[in-house]
Amino acid sequence: MSRGLVCFDMDGVLVDHLSTWEWVYNKLGLSNHEAYAAFQAGEINEWEWIKYDLELIRGSLGPGMNDAALVALLEDCPLMLNWRQSIQCLLDAGFEVAIISGGMQPVARRIAAAFPSSRPWRQRWGGLDRATAMSDLDGADSRIRVFTNGWLPDAAGSTPPVGRYQVQMIAKGALVEILQRRLGIAVDRTTAIGDSRQDASMFSAAGLSIAFNARHGELIAAADVHVLEKDLMLVSEAILDKIPRE
Repeated sequence: MSRGLVCFDMDGVLVDHLSTWEWVYNKLGLSNHEAYAAFQAGEINEWEWIKYDLELIRGSLGPGMNDAALVALLEDCPLMLNWRQSIQCLLDAGFEVAIISGGMQPVARRIAAAFPSSRPWRQRWGGLDRATAMSDLDGADSRIRVFTNGWLPDAAGSTPPVGRYQVQMIAKGALVEILQRRLGIAVDRTTAIGDSRQDASMFSAAGLSIAFNARHGELIAAADVHVLEKDLMLVSEAILDKIPRE
């Protein structure tokens, strides 16, 4: 039986940068302030925002806009200090681990590929994509679950404009609740880690909430634990301390 469920936000938590989307914009000399302002004003929804941002990137890359080019832009996106050790510590202690993020999927897949399971790859909800499993894990599955946004490449590697929309940023808690039901894990054995106000719904669905290097006072106020130092081992230590073995 699992000791519990741990749900990580990615951008600003597992990734040592505000946003994987912003990482790409900065590399290309772009700004999405116009779309961000429209979203904040309620003029566009999240789905439309993703499509807008992909078209913004397409306008810079032109014919070179494809899956490989986007993945290459994210290859050096920095990960947080002790990300690997923290997740491995939780897995070894018997926790289920998930990434729930509005960030770009290649970085989440890179993280997930660091934790191969003993099972062969299979298509599953929250599972790693087949291409990453075959190229990075010798056909094995990952031990962690991944829910992210981004794009949906076709068989030729092209990137249609529709985008990939798995995670509603203001309703991440819904995914936490589905995972709880599917895995048979209670609220009081669920932990959520986030850094921004969009993670508040995850906090509401978890028995233990951890604000990590948080940027918003309301999220810090809602958290059970606030980790100021950018070191993810402090997160795993807090979880192990507060959620004992049954």
